[in-house]
Amino acid sequence: MAMEFTDANFEAEVLKSDKPVLVDFWAPWCGPCQLMGPVIEELAGEVTNAKIGKLNVDDNADTASAYGIMSIPTLKVFKDGKVVKEFVGAQAKDKLKAELASL
Repeated sequence: MAMEFTDANFEAEVLKSDKPVLVDFWAPWCGPCQLMGPVIEELAGEVTNAKIGKLNVDDNADTASAYGIMSIPTLKVFKDGKVVKEFVGAQAKDKLKAELASL
């Protein structure tokens, strides 16, 4: 199951993670975000070399603002506390899985 990232746990769960982390920046009112929801859940169940989770930009504006989220869905891959990959818009599961496998 995908993790729920928040302003409160972002540093501990994402920035200080010993594994790469895929963060889906999303909002409940966003149509393309709703399409990505099942993809993120499936990835969370299939990928073992990375953490997979979501951050609701409406409820966690500080983190969304800190990472310059202007369009959603935006997916960022963090490794060692830094953004190493970024995707804007809905993405294919296979593409995301391949990107995570390359880390």
